Amino acid sequence: MDKDDEILAELRKISELLSKPPAPPAPKGMANEFKAFLSEYKVLGLAVAFILGVYLGLVVKALVTDFILPIVSYALPAGTNINTYMIGPFGVGDFANNVLTFIVVALVIFLIVKAANKYKIV
Repeated sequence: MDKDDEILAELRKISELLSKPPAPPAPKGMANEFKAFLSEYKVLGLAVAFILGVYLGLVVKALVTDFILPIVSYALPAGTNINTYMIGPFGVGDFANNVLTFIVVALVIFLIVKAANKYKIV
């Protein structure tokens, strides 16, 4: 019986190997290769995410410029514009504006990723 079990095991292995479909052949022609490239690397999804990211950044920049910076300007001396603020010979206002914008963009992206994980979107 031991020999019969070995033969059955070999036959099962052969059956498994034969039941798998062969890999599809590589696409031929420039158009088919380009379609395969787009689908394999999900280029369209990357493009959409990039475009949405750019415009999300613009919205957050407007939020910082129009709502948050006026609040910060109350901490500065009267009549001082945050973008032209100087500390000694150094103009730090524009840099501070960009740092604040980066922090708010990072916070918004963090909240979006956190919500996507919570609702199992990603």
